[in-house]
Amino acid sequence: MAVLPFRPTPFFANKNQAFWRLQAVGWGGAFLLRAMSSVANGQPPAFLVLVLIATVTGFSISLILSVIYRQLIARRALITWGVTTLVVPLAVTLYAFIDAWVIGLYRPERAASFAQLLIGVFYLDLTLLGAWSALYYAINFYLQIEEQNDQLIRLENQATQAQLAMLRYQLNPHFLFNTLNSISTLVLLKQTEPANAMLTRLSAFLRYTLINEPTGRVTVAQEVETLQLYLDIERMRFEERLRTTFHIDEATRPGLLPSLLLQPLVENAIKYAVSPQESGAEITIATQLIGTMLRITVSDTGPGLQNGASDNRLSGVTFDGGETVSTGVGLANIRDRLAQAYGDSHRFEIKDSPEGGFAVLIEIPFERRDGAAAPVATARIPAATG
Repeated sequence: MAVLPFRPTPFFANKNQAFWRLQAVGWGGAFLLRAMSSVANGQPPAFLVLVLIATVTGFSISLILSVIYRQLIARRALITWGVTTLVVPLAVTLYAFIDAWVIGLYRPERAASFAQLLIGVFYLDLTLLGAWSALYYAINFYLQIEEQNDQLIRLENQATQAQLAMLRYQLNPHFLFNTLNSISTLVLLKQTEPANAMLTRLSAFLRYTLINEPTGRVTVAQEVETLQLYLDIERMRFEERLRTTFHIDEATRPGLLPSLLLQPLVENAIKYAVSPQESGAEITIATQLIGTMLRITVSDTGPGLQNGASDNRLSGVTFDGGETVSTGVGLANIRDRLAQAYGDSHRFEIKDSPEGGFAVLIEIPFERRDGAAAPVATARIPAATG
């Protein structure tokens, strides 16, 4: 489809300019119609001067009416229509008086009296100013409705963005606490190099979460690099118990997705697959293009949903010393974020294979932006790591 070399501007983007344009077109059209009617009825060319004077008079009176209507349109309906009902007859009478007076000056020999002339032009002027008033109110009421709709849409968008921000900010604080405790332990053991490495990775990860807009989107490449930072931190805690594999299709790297969408999924897998098993577990993150959709799969080799912790895993609830602790970042959080960002244009499924393991499958529309920002992290993104 051809792209216009310019961006079209809405007609009512500038209300003042639109008003003068409509005035010129409307009264110009009225002059043209009356002039054609005069010529068709055999009036001399000089009669066009009367038509021009009548048009200018109507134009001027309509400007006065616009000032009055502008004050009335924001009032209560009773005041608006009551005052308008009084103003329109007065304006029409003034318009008809001027028209009759001008015609009387142009043809002083006419047998018709001034009152007859006044009545003769009254109905024509009533039609013109009545139609003008109706159009003025109709257009302005329409614009008010459009503005209210736009405001409602803006409020809905702000509410959606606020909800997305809330969901994004609900990162599991246990991750931060556990990381700080691990760093403290390494410092007490005088293992300064590992402590410094973990602190550097934590700083880079937290910097990423603060820099990126809560409702913003990042590329798959950025998301995976940030996820590597998070995994490097957790790997220093779990060591060989935490094994990871990445299968990132090159074609998906520029694809966009909500920032920090994968971190809670991987955190969920670490909590319920790696942590409770002495042998740990392997977490696999894979992306691929399925038609016009970006498919993301996060799976693990843990116990899946075959144990009593399944409800906790789905809701983001865990236990600490026998007390219930709400992490706020269960799979329901991810589902809500996807629903807010993509509506019905996404897929979110939870799978539990018969041989064990747990997987989350996400499909969202594949979108990309030109000139995507470079990844903020410096971690490696191998196709498969363990």
